[in-house]
Order: sequence, then C-alpha cells, then structure tokens
Amino acid sequence: MASITIYTKPTCPYCVAAKMLLQAKGAQFIEISVQGDRVLGEALRQRTGRRTVPQIYIDDHHVGGFDDLRALDDAGRLDGMLVREALA
Repeated sequence: MASITIYTKPTCPYCVAAKMLLQAKGAQFIEISVQGDRVLGEALRQRTGRRTVPQIYIDDHHVGGFDDLRALDDAGRLDGMLVREALA
C-alpha cells in the first residue's frame, strides 16, 4: 500500500469519515493532529494552501479533503491509486 498521511483534528467529523473510509480499504496511514498547534497548522496551510482538515496525502500526491477522497472512491479510482502507488 501507499504511504498515506492525514492531517486531522480530533473533533472533526470529516476527519473521522476519511479515516473510516481508509480503514475500510485496509489502508494504513499516519495521522497528524493539528489541534492546538499553530505552527503545525501554518505549515499545513503553506503545504496545501488550505486551512481545513482533513488534508490527505497519498505518497506525495495531495488528494485534498474528505470530499475529494470520497469522490475518488465513488469514481472507482481510489483502490487503483492505492495499488498503483504501492507498485511504483
């Protein structure tokens, strides 16, 4: 499987949904909580251009948030992306 990083906050329902979707796919991920950490939050904004969580990376590819992740899955592209990234 690919290397997956997800930036979250503990009380974010979209973060929970994204983690549940990834877990349902059998994907392991690194979770980084930005809750209460302004420096990390600013670093995330600099990296993604966004202030919201979750922000999801598959290897070096910025997927975006939960809606983006779900759209990939709905389009049938998420599984292939996870496998393709793992084979690369």
